[in-house]
Amino acid sequence: MLKIIKWDFPLKQTHCGIMTGNARNGIFVWGEGNTLRITVGRADLWDHRGGMEWTAEQNLKDIRHALETKNKAILNEIFACKMQKNEAEPSRPTIMPFGRVEIALPETSVLKSGRLNLMTGEIQISYSRNIKKFGMTILHSMKEDVFVIDADEAENLSVKECPSWNLLEDYYRSKNFKEPEYFKDSFQGWRQDFPCDPAAGLACKKSGRQIWITTGRGSSLNQELKDLINRKIARGLVPFAEEVKNYWEKYWNGIPAISIPNTTLTELYYYGLFKFACMTDENGVAAGLQGPWIEDFQLPPWSADYHFNINVQMCYSPAYKSGKFKNLLPLFKMLLSWKDKLRKNAEYFVGIKNGYMLPHAVDDRCTCMGSFWTGTVDHACTAWVADMMHQYYLYSGDKEFLRDYAYDFMSGAMNVYIAMMEKKDGTYQLPLSVSPEYRGAEMNAWGRNASFQLAAARRLGEDILASASELGLEPDKRIKNVLANLPHASLFGEKGKERIGLWDGTDLEESHRHHSHLAGLSPFDTIDLNDHEWKNIVERSIQHWTRLGMGQWTGWCIPWASMIHSRIHNGQMAELLIEIYAKVFSNEGRGSLHDPAFPGFSAMGWRAGREVMQMDAAMGSINAIQDMMVHSQRGILHIGAGISPRWKKASFKDIFCEGGFLLSANADHGKISKLEIKATRNGKLKILNPFTGSDYLRIGKEKKDSTEFIELEMKAGEKIVIRP
Repeated sequence: MLKIIKWDFPLKQTHCGIMTGNARNGIFVWGEGNTLRITVGRADLWDHRGGMEWTAEQNLKDIRHALETKNKAILNEIFACKMQKNEAEPSRPTIMPFGRVEIALPETSVLKSGRLNLMTGEIQISYSRNIKKFGMTILHSMKEDVFVIDADEAENLSVKECPSWNLLEDYYRSKNFKEPEYFKDSFQGWRQDFPCDPAAGLACKKSGRQIWITTGRGSSLNQELKDLINRKIARGLVPFAEEVKNYWEKYWNGIPAISIPNTTLTELYYYGLFKFACMTDENGVAAGLQGPWIEDFQLPPWSADYHFNINVQMCYSPAYKSGKFKNLLPLFKMLLSWKDKLRKNAEYFVGIKNGYMLPHAVDDRCTCMGSFWTGTVDHACTAWVADMMHQYYLYSGDKEFLRDYAYDFMSGAMNVYIAMMEKKDGTYQLPLSVSPEYRGAEMNAWGRNASFQLAAARRLGEDILASASELGLEPDKRIKNVLANLPHASLFGEKGKERIGLWDGTDLEESHRHHSHLAGLSPFDTIDLNDHEWKNIVERSIQHWTRLGMGQWTGWCIPWASMIHSRIHNGQMAELLIEIYAKVFSNEGRGSLHDPAFPGFSAMGWRAGREVMQMDAAMGSINAIQDMMVHSQRGILHIGAGISPRWKKASFKDIFCEGGFLLSANADHGKISKLEIKATRNGKLKILNPFTGSDYLRIGKEKKDSTEFIELEMKAGEKIVIRP
């Protein structure tokens, strides 16, 4: 298991910094020469002004009429922002940059290296001066928004506070912010008032070897920050460090281990899981595009908001196979708190009172970020988060959550899909549907039966039927009828040569960052590759997708593509794609990027301007690596489907699977040599036999004929070892 990650200074910009945090407060540690910089961000630092609410004008009937008559003026009017235009206010909500503290080392000192101990959460910084070496340790609390610097020569270090106002003064002044107030007592720090939201502030104080720093929001902020630091100083460093260490020991105790002969993927996996805890801890704030790591020198791209057409889902994807189910709860709590608004959105859109509809990009109050019409009507956003809730049940076994929250949410989402459908020639169809961001918001960015929407609707329907069975409920009778008569995908091409298209009559025409037409493979798992006809259709679809190349791909496209390749048992490509992510879509400090770090791989890399850091690709890479080890297709577990035959030895231990099973396996040259299954609760599982070429299997103490599928019924606490 990887324990230490190393960096060499200089780290010249924020996104190259060493990252830690507690899912509300996040820091980057970076710098050069004799200046160590610690950029501080907060996942809850919203300026909520701006944005737009769903209106009665945004209804399916009028939108469809505008599109079918190609009346752009009417469509623009339907989605015109109804908020008052005011140049002194932002057009949409945004998380605001917070600021940084700068630690000036004595003159002639030079920063040398940084080490992150994943097991303890410690960041160790070393620097030298006149041949002599010095160091400091940085620890961030996982319970409170406070971190400490323990330094060899704290008395010789000077601390400079730098609120983001200093870096973005023109913007702050133009949007009615007041200048920050600085502390003038034994503390250093500042308070930044917000026009319509609670103030934010940072306090810092030296005490012996330590420099204590905390952040917060609220009306009585100044005193609260000072009181917290004084309590920490009074208690001392040792119990603080012990508390942090205990958190990380407990966290890693339940993490599935991997051992593979690929150092790049190994580091992505373990450092990624460290960051996953830092951005999604159950006591924190729901993670958006950047988690708590908001840069200080610019407004975060896309407001660091919640994008629900893949990005949030990918950020949370490691929770399931890692067994960190509770890390999903802040997200679900936020989503469920929006139910009244989502119900009103559905009523406006399709005229029903028992639906839920979620736009694709919102703030933490579910305010729409803009008038991007295709994103607003992309109902797969709702279906996808509903499926996340169902997956949470499948992995955790939390039946109370399924009964009290998830089933209602899934049903409300499905009610909207059914209201959007019409029956034609004996089949259900979606007359107005979109594929995420394909053709942007143009008048032709839609069609009948988008494959992405069909897969999402089918996944939602299947989830509801399975949940109703678990809960002993009678599901909506319409759902079985819909599933029996709804296409699995929109097919393009002549009979016998079909492949999956975007929507009826539209093939994938160019390289595109969303692999949405292939969502029936991943993430929605609605296409059965054991069906010979569909297997051929998928093969042709992937050949066409490959032919068009990666020229328009972004960072989060890469792990998604890797998961698709694992599903067709193409392990070498699944591995290569994650290596491409590491080399192309991360910077020299391992920061996860939306655009390539350099031009030449993707056209996205030719865009001039700022670096875009997002956490989705880093988190998606963890899930992709886990998928290489084990994943489910149509209820059947595929073991080692993405393990490369070039790996002489590989193994994984205790990866969580649907049904509460823990799987461990050893592989030699890509072939599974041993499989161990533990049951955390009673249940049945079905496995595609991974022991190819073996006539017999040793299942526990029994010798059995080798068959295509291995089916087991296990009791909680039971363990079974299978060998060829």
